[in-house]
Amino acid sequence: MKPFSLNINGDLRQFDHPVVMGILNVTPDSFYAESRAFSSDEVSRKVDEMVRQGADIIDIGAYSSRPGCEDVSVDEELRRLEFGIEALRKVAPDVIVSVDTFRAAVARKAVTEFSANIINDISGGVIDEDMVQTVADLHVPYIAMHMRGTAADMTEHTDYDNLLMEIFEELAQRISALELAGVNDIIIDPGFGFSKTLEQNYMILRNLPFFKVFQMPLLVGVSRKSMVTKLLNISADEALAGTTSLNMYALQHGADILRVHDVAAAVQSVKICEQLQKYSSIGNL
Repeated sequence: MKPFSLNINGDLRQFDHPVVMGILNVTPDSFYAESRAFSSDEVSRKVDEMVRQGADIIDIGAYSSRPGCEDVSVDEELRRLEFGIEALRKVAPDVIVSVDTFRAAVARKAVTEFSANIINDISGGVIDEDMVQTVADLHVPYIAMHMRGTAADMTEHTDYDNLLMEIFEELAQRISALELAGVNDIIIDPGFGFSKTLEQNYMILRNLPFFKVFQMPLLVGVSRKSMVTKLLNISADEALAGTTSLNMYALQHGADILRVHDVAAAVQSVKICEQLQKYSSIGNL
């Protein structure tokens, strides 16, 4: 991978290895139950475990984005985030925290009052028209994911004439708006599972280097998703092996950040991939 940097509270953090982002959901309805935490003690335990296992970033979400999810008020999303980040910081005061939200008001408060460092927006600034300027004002890194529609209706928006080109063009439009507003640190996420069919997800992964044209860090989030469970006819609880296979493929084809439920397995994949890349395809020891 090509080294990259992120501005974290004025500190330019350098990354010369693939980054592992651990998923923490302070929600009652996220699709993978083991990622959920309902109390401060649960948050503390999960965060401590992820940090010990080698997570570089903790991504905390307070609004489930699973297909057909129910709406959550801004106040409730903020309430969940406040207790979640407070508990997180007690055990990991220095870890980088990203907040999974598509709402500008939530993003602003998460950064200015709850000490979040990165905004992770599943809509890439499309759902909330104030998000782009908000992130520019906050001077924080921003993860722009590709999705059509909303989390509740995204399965109705999977018709593409040219899958890769349309995703590329839509991401390019969002990147242009972000750069014009003054956002400097942008991370790209093709949006596996969001307004994509199973076949489309695999087409995107197979062509992952296509998205390196942006010359921005590339995030891949396939952890325990339906592209694993539906293909293999298994539950999310049984999807670690399939997820690890996809993560290794992603690392070998340009992923800079892996967003995962299982930090230890992802860290092992990173180490193995880095070891493999030390050697030429033809050579002698």
